[in-house]
Amino acid sequence: MSYQVLARKYRPHSFEELVGQEHVVQALANALTQQRLHHAYLFTGTRGVGKTTVSRILAKSLNCTGADGQGGITATPCGVCDACRDIDAGRFVDYIELDAASNRGVEEISQLLDQSVYKPVMGRFKVYMIDEVHMLSNTAFNAMLKTLEEPPDYLKFVLATTDPQKVPVTVLSRCLQFNLRPMAPQTVLSHLRQVLQAENVPADAGALRLLSRSARGSMRDALSLTDQAIAFGAGSLVEDGVRQMLGTVDRGHVVAILDALIAASGADVVAQADGLRSLGLSAAGTLEDLAGLLQQMAVAQAAPGALDDQDPDTAEAERLAALLPADEIQLMYSMALHGRQELALAPDEYAGLLMVLLRMLSFRPQGAAGSQPSKPRPKAASASVPLLRPQVAQATVPVVPYATAVSSPAAAPSAAEPAAPLVRVVTPVLTPTAPAPAPAPAPAAARAAEPATGGHSARLRPRAVEAKPEPVPAPAPAPISGASGQEPPPWMDAPPAFDEGGSAEENMYGDPDEETAEPQSKAYASTSGVDVALQPTPLGERWAEQIRPMGLLALTRELAVRSECVGVEEQGETLLWRLRVERESLRQPALKDKLQAALAAFLERPVLIELEAGVAHDSPALRDAAQVQARQREVEQIVVNDPLAQALLGQFKTARIVPGSIRSH
Repeated sequence: MSYQVLARKYRPHSFEELVGQEHVVQALANALTQQRLHHAYLFTGTRGVGKTTVSRILAKSLNCTGADGQGGITATPCGVCDACRDIDAGRFVDYIELDAASNRGVEEISQLLDQSVYKPVMGRFKVYMIDEVHMLSNTAFNAMLKTLEEPPDYLKFVLATTDPQKVPVTVLSRCLQFNLRPMAPQTVLSHLRQVLQAENVPADAGALRLLSRSARGSMRDALSLTDQAIAFGAGSLVEDGVRQMLGTVDRGHVVAILDALIAASGADVVAQADGLRSLGLSAAGTLEDLAGLLQQMAVAQAAPGALDDQDPDTAEAERLAALLPADEIQLMYSMALHGRQELALAPDEYAGLLMVLLRMLSFRPQGAAGSQPSKPRPKAASASVPLLRPQVAQATVPVVPYATAVSSPAAAPSAAEPAAPLVRVVTPVLTPTAPAPAPAPAPAAARAAEPATGGHSARLRPRAVEAKPEPVPAPAPAPISGASGQEPPPWMDAPPAFDEGGSAEENMYGDPDEETAEPQSKAYASTSGVDVALQPTPLGERWAEQIRPMGLLALTRELAVRSECVGVEEQGETLLWRLRVERESLRQPALKDKLQAALAAFLERPVLIELEAGVAHDSPALRDAAQVQARQREVEQIVVNDPLAQALLGQFKTARIVPGSIRSH
């Protein structure tokens, strides 16, 4: 006597026996009762939730004739008529199941659709059930679109898939879609209890709870695991045996890990990880159970009494929830989830598990026991950053005492001093322990020693200036003008940030002694590149006009646009094109044959192509590049000559157009 597995033996045969999919049952039952039948149904959902089962029940409901043979369409098939018994046995000729995973071509679909023109042989309706429909090819989908949209009255389509995103929208719009949800662990546990009672197999609640969780919403997986557990336990289900079979971690280990984390004991955390290694328990399973327990703790905090009182893990979850704040539970939960993805990258999975646990310990807001708190950041450092740009003028006040302390009092500051003192002058503003003194007039000796540059010290200039034999006194301060040879002081117009054309000093300030410094800094550097080496010829223009409307692709197009036409000849009915190509990889016979065939099909006459090596001076690619370059230069010229741009360049001394900011589209 052959044994029938539980998943097949206890497959539902009616809508009343179907569990966990009440929303689908209600919709289909009402449609059958009211005779509002759609011609195409699409059932989606993960594996083992009842897609094929619902399809078979629907087929029985459409073809059931009742126990007396006088029945019609019903939501409660009798199960005893010929149609119901044949559909359950898989031998009903008008119910055809097609596995699209192995019959995904257009030939199989076309063969199936060819039979749709014939009326049912035995039943009331002919039902086509296509499983894993997302595996069909695009041509197969296109072949069935018309029949799927307007099938005969006696034909019904039932499609099933685990990945509806891969089903074309044109198919989805022609179907009535039902999403079968994953089943809750409580639903799976209740059904398993009924099945085991019917099989007279003893089972404790802990074993059923482990099986229902391991099924992950799939009733078929739950029944298959139950079959395996019955064989493992020699006819009985015990929690320890099921846990050993599944390789899951005892909840006691997870609770001990959380107790060590709550106590902030690094030694206990490491000891628990080593214990899991010695027992050979799964690191991924540990993190999974840890995340599950943290989830129960969060529920216990947010909604007291929402957990199942019959679950033995509820008491531990409520106890631990009272020891951790909600934000730490959420942080640990997130770390446990992401830690499972990192196990594959770790040296070994136990090292990865230990690092995840130590991360939970280190990132607790209070920190682990014995850890040193991080040093606070100086307040003045963060507060002085926003004041760096607008406070440059105030920061330069204490420069005179610094100047007198650099060298001997007799030495006057050099005008060619590098920009390094500028950094040191700004330092008093940024240092919280050395606040800048109140502004005070500089000593007369220091003022006399400084060269007069418009009433400001030359050492404050952020550039190196050649020393003059004799400093020439400047006139009284006057408003800054674009025509003046004197550049503005740094606190009047601060230099911009670093630019790709050079340093900020080189881009912003030229040498005042050279008259060409300002025009050079304001000139726009074109990004159009060097001139394209194009030498136009009539044959090149003819070749470019010839291939432009052909719509060539890939390497065939690359060969066409990189070629220069050096000759065209009429040889009877054949048109001979002589092309010059520089790249050897494009002079392959296969590419030449493809281009030759494309030209012949486009011109509708025989074509022959001859390729020769050499540099192309008039190819379609060069023509396109020259056109793009000309358009770019034209746009740049328009912007540079714009009156508003010229006015801004003349008004602001350091203004310039950023290279690369002008682009043609």
